[in-house]
Amino acid sequence: MAPRANWKGVLKVAELSCPVSLFTAASTSERIAFHTLNRQTGHRVQRQFVDSETGEPVEPADQVKGYETGQGDYVVLEPEEIAAVIPESDKVLDVQAFIKCDDIDDTYFDRPYYLAPSNPVAQEAFTLLRESMRSKKVAALARAVLFRRLRSVLIRAHGNGLIATTLNFDYEVRSAEEAFSDIPEMKIEGEMLDLAKHIIRTKKGKFDPKTFDDRYEAAVAELVKAKLEGREIKAPERIAPSKVVDLMAALRESAKASSRSAKPAAKPSRARKGGASKAAATPAPRKKAG
Repeated sequence: MAPRANWKGVLKVAELSCPVSLFTAASTSERIAFHTLNRQTGHRVQRQFVDSETGEPVEPADQVKGYETGQGDYVVLEPEEIAAVIPESDKVLDVQAFIKCDDIDDTYFDRPYYLAPSNPVAQEAFTLLRESMRSKKVAALARAVLFRRLRSVLIRAHGNGLIATTLNFDYEVRSAEEAFSDIPEMKIEGEMLDLAKHIIRTKKGKFDPKTFDDRYEAAVAELVKAKLEGREIKAPERIAPSKVVDLMAALRESAKASSRSAKPAAKPSRARKGGASKAAATPAPRKKAG
């Protein structure tokens, strides 16, 4: 069964239009969630808005949005006033430009979505656009009203479909220069740099998200299971952080360890013609229980 689309509209490039559907690519719905309970009764606790001065509960009909202009001063915005200024969606992903994939700054990435043709008639135009972008190694910058906001969207070829990533606005992305301002300029060379490069070479791998494990989720799931079964669960031992006294010595030790782990396992010797060796033919004796 196909997933439910979050949004349906038209992907438009100049005069080329293609009906498309947008699907959530990443979801947190499978994460473990907690409810807040009353310890005394075991009942769920409900949240309630109260007046910060009087402490009296405020009914939903009396709650209104306010923008703070000063200490305790607010501009009150009615729901219909906010709705009036929200741009209406024309259901169009309008491509503004194509940019090189190498030019993309992923710091601006917000949320990923899968983009697919809405119907069989749209498949030819969809495939044409996807393969053209893939062959030119470019991504499309588009704009659309998504979820009541005008958003910029980056669209890239992704397998048989497209992946559309909403982008953060410039004012939402903090300055990297401010974050890195205290890092001094340093020149690293010689043996120290060679050792670091060696460690990187021996630890080369491939991106495989299946190998990522959410240790928090696993630990909480095990804790819940243990409590249901009446078992006591022991907290794992905390690993004390190692203190780096000599950077060069640490690099040398790391390089040795990386080289050892990178060596391929020795191949087993082949059996001689005429039969396997005695050790291979005789199974290890089983230990008796008890």
